[in-house]
Amino acid sequence: MTRPITLFTGQWADLPFEEVARLAGEWGYDGLEIACWGDHIDVSRWDDADYVQSRKDILERNGLKVWTISNHLVGQAVADDPIDERHHGIVPPRVWGDGDAEGVRRRAAEDLKDTARFAAELGVSTVTGFTGSSIWKYVAMFPPASQEMIDAGYQDFADRWNPILDVFEEVGVRFALEVHPSEIAYDYWTAKATLDAIGHRKSFGFNFDPSHFVWQQLDSVAFVLDFADHIFHVHVKESVTNLDGRNGVLGSHLSWDNPRRGWTFVSTGHGAVPWEPIFRALNAIGYDGPTSVEWEDAGMDRLVGGPEALAFVRKLATITPPHQLFDAAFSSK
Repeated sequence: MTRPITLFTGQWADLPFEEVARLAGEWGYDGLEIACWGDHIDVSRWDDADYVQSRKDILERNGLKVWTISNHLVGQAVADDPIDERHHGIVPPRVWGDGDAEGVRRRAAEDLKDTARFAAELGVSTVTGFTGSSIWKYVAMFPPASQEMIDAGYQDFADRWNPILDVFEEVGVRFALEVHPSEIAYDYWTAKATLDAIGHRKSFGFNFDPSHFVWQQLDSVAFVLDFADHIFHVHVKESVTNLDGRNGVLGSHLSWDNPRRGWTFVSTGHGAVPWEPIFRALNAIGYDGPTSVEWEDAGMDRLVGGPEALAFVRKLATITPPHQLFDAAFSSK
């Protein structure tokens, strides 16, 4: 099954958009998943026709297309609690304002609405991103969090995101939440609870990134099969566990390239992402959207890793699924 292979520009936003597009075009990527930070996209300019056209022109000059844009950073601030200096470091000044927490959340929500509008003007049907969560802070479950507190968190998420999704639906764009620690959906069961909270709106689905599943010991293939109708986009990056009795999966407040971490982003190792079964599962559910390379390996030069990652994904794209392998999985539902 042929799918476009794109490069997510989020980890390249320190470079001008023109430069990232040039690199991706020279390497042979089909397109970009464009981040809404750096100088790559300013969503507040969604109604500036010349500015929107400038993004299209850069893509065209470099032989690239766009299927998806990302606003992970501002999306995080929509439903997060607490709002603090971490958010100050990732959201634009127009969203941070005076730093009042509820004001930040409201301005972030308006920015997400503008993201949908920008996507529509660009001719893009999917926005990837984060939602934030007011209950992630309870993940350790001690002191004990009551069910009422958890339910209130999902209701808070729904109250904040339903008006945003109204705009997404008005302009014909979908939102794909990356199931990820610190989000309202971070594993299998919280993904189900999130869909329930949002009323299974057709404009809300998932950006599937199995690198976040490996260290949680989740079954990536089962997630693809069970959430087939909600897989709107796919990220490709590696993740491996590095557990030796000292290194824990929670990261120990260490940087991603620190060997004392219990998990990291590298290309090989114990507990690596099972890419071939995952791509067979994507084939089985008929996913034909982009597979977007997200570069996270702090220990490798991204100018070397960028083209190597493209070759890796192109090889995976040749996999033909033995459909009988999945008959039992689907028939058991």
